[in-house]
Amino acid sequence: MSRERRRLILAAAILFAVNIFLVALAQTASADLYKKGSSGQTVREIQTRLKAWGYYAGAVDGLYGSRTEEAVRYFQRKNGLSADGQAGDQTLAALGIQPTGSGGGSGDLDLLARLISAEARGEPYVGQVAVGAVVLNRIEHPSFPNTLSGVIFQPGAFSCVDDGQFDQPVSESAYRAAQDALAGSDPSGGAIYYFNPVTATSKWIWSRPLIVVIGNHRFCS
Repeated sequence: MSRERRRLILAAAILFAVNIFLVALAQTASADLYKKGSSGQTVREIQTRLKAWGYYAGAVDGLYGSRTEEAVRYFQRKNGLSADGQAGDQTLAALGIQPTGSGGGSGDLDLLARLISAEARGEPYVGQVAVGAVVLNRIEHPSFPNTLSGVIFQPGAFSCVDDGQFDQPVSESAYRAAQDALAGSDPSGGAIYYFNPVTATSKWIWSRPLIVVIGNHRFCS
């Protein structure tokens, strides 16, 4: 076989491999996947159908939290699907929901408001904004995930995610506080930690340099 023919065969093989990769990439990008942290109208539809069929007893709020995840997992087990708690194309089809190819929205405002409501319920308004600012400050810090949902759902980061408070109704002030924090307001002074000294169980958190005290929370760097 001549050198030129080998080059042509190699070039054709590379082109074929690239085409296969691009097709696979396009298919992956178009697939819907709703999971913990997703929000929006499709999540509401998932919740509505699960609730109507007895799999879900929580609020139809459009936020894919831990209760929705568990309900999806329950539905998947009962219907012979992979029980990972995530609503991909197969689970959506089983629910009778037409995939849109848009994927699960992050819903930053809803997520942040829910976290603020759970973590700072009863705190002064400026303290609620400060809690939201801490979450956003973590996104920019190299020690934390670089997305809002990643920060909020980082294992062990916020007790409210594990104890069910995160799934409780969201206060109106928490939405306003989330909007202010997302707009750049930061009463915490750049803090990446906060804690309530009355309920804190970690000795380590007391070692963090104090920036400001707002309400019942100490905000630290």
